[in-house]
Amino acid sequence: MKLIAIDLDGTLLSDDGTISNANIATIQEAQQEGHIVSIASGRSLPDTKEILRLSALDCPIIAGNGATSFHRGEQVHQLYMDQEIVKRIIPILRELQLYYEVYVDEGVLLEKDMENILWQELEQIGHDVAYTSETLKQTIAIQHSQHGLQFVDQYEKVVSNYEGIYKIFVLSLLDEKRNQLQHFMESQGGISITSSGREKLEIAHPRASKGYALELMAHHFDIPMENTIAIGDNFNDLSMFAAAGVSISMGNAEEEVKQQSTHTTLNYDEDGVAYAIRRYVLGEE
Repeated sequence: MKLIAIDLDGTLLSDDGTISNANIATIQEAQQEGHIVSIASGRSLPDTKEILRLSALDCPIIAGNGATSFHRGEQVHQLYMDQEIVKRIIPILRELQLYYEVYVDEGVLLEKDMENILWQELEQIGHDVAYTSETLKQTIAIQHSQHGLQFVDQYEKVVSNYEGIYKIFVLSLLDEKRNQLQHFMESQGGISITSSGREKLEIAHPRASKGYALELMAHHFDIPMENTIAIGDNFNDLSMFAAAGVSISMGNAEEEVKQQSTHTTLNYDEDGVAYAIRRYVLGEE
């Protein structure tokens, strides 16, 4: 029996945020062969649950980059951020005028009109090949399409004492802003920082990582770590690559991620997950 942990964005999901029929069928086949297939995403727990429900898949879930995990009504683990640390972080995010989302058990909290910050940043970077107005529209649409997203007037009205926050997601088109924030975060301690893309920073409990959560999930199912497989594409997947017995990067993965994987499969839009499972788990050529 293998435990297979699969990332979502850039890995299992198509551009429209759904799981392809080929990937669904292969996951179900692996499950029928007795393997455990888990999702391991930076997304929130409610968002991940809904994606699986729409695909008629029943899988254990690692969410929030390993801050929380869940299986059939049971919380496998949960790591909330320290309230005093969050209390120091939020004013800095506002001072730097950064777009950020707050992850709580009920979903993702987003202050209204927060996307205006991103449009202002786009004007500042000018004619950047990597980011156009169309690209930004798509980015905002992806963020707004999260299941369980709640628009609020002010975060403190929902989480008045900063309790129950397990992740803060930050998105910025400006390197200078991200570098300033990262420098401040590193001086604070008591947190972990990772990224699911070059414009993103994700802040959580110091022990929160996909690798740590994978170890807990393997223990939950009594599966040795050498029998675990991790599939992903970005920097926040590296901790589970390091922990897993076998790591598989997507064809579209960041080059640094590919260099730290055991194998590389096809791109996400070529059903790379299905190909990886068939070749490296089910033994098909």
